[in-house]
Amino acid sequence: MRMIKKEYDQMTDEQLVIAMAGGDQRAFDKLYGRYSSALLSYFIRMLWRDREKSEDFVHDFFTKLIHRPELFDTTRSFKTWMYSVANNMCKNEYKKQEIRKNTTNGLDHTYAVSDVNKNTENQVHHALFKEAYNYQVTQLEDKHREVFEMRHFDGLSIKEIAEALEISEGTIKSRLFYATKYLAQGLKEYQPEHTKLP
Repeated sequence: MRMIKKEYDQMTDEQLVIAMAGGDQRAFDKLYGRYSSALLSYFIRMLWRDREKSEDFVHDFFTKLIHRPELFDTTRSFKTWMYSVANNMCKNEYKKQEIRKNTTNGLDHTYAVSDVNKNTENQVHHALFKEAYNYQVTQLEDKHREVFEMRHFDGLSIKEIAEALEISEGTIKSRLFYATKYLAQGLKEYQPEHTKLP
């Protein structure tokens, strides 16, 4: 059994899809294990932090993959293809919704400031920065936000993002530059020269 498990561990994503297309349940399980968490995180960020909706999207993605594995071109990288499909799923959802941005404001309610031994000022500063950062990211144009999040949250390379979105690497670099410049401007009050922490 261990030898079989080891063999699946050594298979590439593309090999797993081919095996899955042939009815191999273990290959699907391995592929799901590799990417379900990353895909869920992507959908949560893109779908207004709605975890339930995001979980449904992950389920829909893998259901489609099970029933129509031929949709995947095995000459491509599975990872970039997955993000390309996920991106299109989000765009279709945006069209169905009248609102596309998370309008929730306020501090992260899970952030505790009850411990009197902690540095309260530092905690408040961190919470306010987190709130401001999340807000500024939502203010980016969709095309700038998606490349910024795919690069910095999903850890994709510029080449992988370009392949997933089917646009040039130069365009990706340009959008990343714009997004970074916009965020730096919007968060400048939190930069060291503008604030003094204990």
